[in-house]
Amino acid sequence: MKDLEARLEKLRVDAAECELISNLATDHAKRALFARLSQQLLAMAAEVEAVIAARAKDGPAGETSNGA
Repeated sequence: MKDLEARLEKLRVDAAECELISNLATDHAKRALFARLSQQLLAMAAEVEAVIAARAKDGPAGETSNGA
């Protein structure tokens, strides 16, 4: 579970960095690219968050060490 939480935090940090780069970019194409990357990373973070919530709901028996 801690591995998933670490991945979630990394996705959130990366999304925030992409958003910052997007906001600072002067080139329109780069601004759009980093905005899209930020949104995609936030979507992945939401998916990981849902997995964490599902595992927490299932309790300790729901935890596996499959590297997900």
